[in-house]
Amino acid sequence: MAKESGLGMTLSIDDSAGALKDLSNDVTSFNFSTPQGLQDITGLDKSAVERLILLSDGQVDVTGVFNDAADHIWAVFKTRTGTRTVTIAVSGQTLSMEMLISDVNWQRAADGSIGVSATLQLQSGTVPVWT
Repeated sequence: MAKESGLGMTLSIDDSAGALKDLSNDVTSFNFSTPQGLQDITGLDKSAVERLILLSDGQVDVTGVFNDAADHIWAVFKTRTGTRTVTIAVSGQTLSMEMLISDVNWQRAADGSIGVSATLQLQSGTVPVWT
């Protein structure tokens, strides 16, 4: 694999009816993480830290612009309930996670623009894996 930019990435999220919507046109930036817990199990007899891997997690933070056309960002975030499949694709690599929306903020800026930010968190108990 070669080094690449994020140009051409796609971000798709289910609407409340479970239909996957490509939000790439409405999303201006996003962050995603797939952390896992670690437990310090270092005994008194050690000179360095010992750890065990614990539970995995996932979070996606989305920033975008208001678009209330059918199948766009308003349709996805106007209803916060229900499980959402989040799919991130870049260069043939795909990460899918079953998530819940924990927060949605609609902002009207002083210049008149309307933006949205949303946070989704893992809910399925399934470890996020790239395919």
